[in-house]
Amino acid sequence: MSGLGGAAWGAPLTVSLRPKLRPRTIVEQAITGADALVENAGLGGRVGFVVADVKTGLILESRNATIGQPPASVAKAVTALYALQSLGAKHRFQTRLIATSAVKNGILRGDLILEGGGDPTLDTNDLANLAAKLKAAGVREVRGRFLVSGGVLPFQRSIDPEQPDHLGYNPSVSGLSLNYNRVYFEWKRQSNGYGVSMDARSDKYRPSVQVARIKVVKRNLPVYTYKDRGGRDEWTVAQGALGKGGARWLPVRKPELYSGEVFRSFARSHGIVLKAPKVSKKSASGTVVARVSSPELRDIVRGMLKYSNNLTAEMIGLSATVKRGKRANTLRASAAEMSAWAKSALGMKNVRLVDHSGLGEASRISASDMSLALVKVHQNGVLKPILKAIPLRFSDGKVNKNHPIKVRAKTGTLNFVSALAGYMTAEDGTELAFAIFASDMKKRSAIKRADREKPQGERGWNKRAKKLQQALIERWGALYGR
Repeated sequence: MSGLGGAAWGAPLTVSLRPKLRPRTIVEQAITGADALVENAGLGGRVGFVVADVKTGLILESRNATIGQPPASVAKAVTALYALQSLGAKHRFQTRLIATSAVKNGILRGDLILEGGGDPTLDTNDLANLAAKLKAAGVREVRGRFLVSGGVLPFQRSIDPEQPDHLGYNPSVSGLSLNYNRVYFEWKRQSNGYGVSMDARSDKYRPSVQVARIKVVKRNLPVYTYKDRGGRDEWTVAQGALGKGGARWLPVRKPELYSGEVFRSFARSHGIVLKAPKVSKKSASGTVVARVSSPELRDIVRGMLKYSNNLTAEMIGLSATVKRGKRANTLRASAAEMSAWAKSALGMKNVRLVDHSGLGEASRISASDMSLALVKVHQNGVLKPILKAIPLRFSDGKVNKNHPIKVRAKTGTLNFVSALAGYMTAEDGTELAFAIFASDMKKRSAIKRADREKPQGERGWNKRAKKLQQALIERWGALYGR
């Protein structure tokens, strides 16, 4: 609860949430109406929005305000608040090495356990550091098993099963997760075909891995195939899609073994030979011989909101539910607990989330609920400082650094879904909270699963949605910022 004033999320609103009615001036009459802006955007489907005064909660303008729509990554703003209140802004996740027996003369006769603590930021550099700490602790030899455990959080094969297998933003979830549970696939054309590699690279290291493998196959489609074979991630890639060379991150479906393999390679570099890792489903017990800690949760959340990392959202959301002693055996169950919390703590009436990242299309938040939550938490200053600054643009798409309206908000994008919610400051300093949700679920439902990475027409639709968002923000700045 630290740094958030306990369960209090601001004083009760002093004005009822009803649209502001006032005489229209000549200047206001010249400003394009909101309905006209929506119609001109040509998005189809449904557009809902609310803009409200941050001090009173008074709704100034709205459209489809109470209808729930997919929030996409705007849901991460709710997850951020949920995690910060449940875990505390200074919370650090720990990844530990546990010895099941005493170390004597540099020899561990028992097992060595690599135990994940739910750290979403754990990377290859951290495991290199952890291996160095193991050596510094005096361990030279491990005669028992090498176990890996991510059981602090429930395992999920993917965040959203409806997404294609190869998308790096839809990896497995586990309490032991490395490099956002992604492996780096690189290819280069050679005289006799293609040279390929799979590694767990960081800015310092590039350890190769065997738990994920890939083979180039002579075909054009599908671009990727995946199979769980013999405890490994087995991929194939279409030769016709590779060109001269390139690279991309692929999701990892064996996160504990992936982490264990990388750690084992670093331990070997220090002369410590470990057996092949095996996944342990039991709670680890023994003596902690080394550990690495994550940054503070506040910094993790700021990074999540900036880069919109899905795995981070899922892991901190699950960790918050576990901390609260609630049911968290699946993402959906944990998200239901977070939804109940949002109703109680934030006053959101009809929120219904199926995960913590917004990747699942079945999640629903209304513009009125989101704007109300933004108003409610504005007083304690928890959210706005960690939201990303959203640049407004010229008509040609270039960033307008001198735009008089400043925006800090969370974006959200799925195929034919676009959302933006946060705070805007008009030229005269007037501050408003807003939420804009647009979706065309008919177009989205028509997309084949294999085409969900880049469906036809989505890019143009998304551009129009973002232009509409800016047009509405500029309208509100002109109307209410004078």
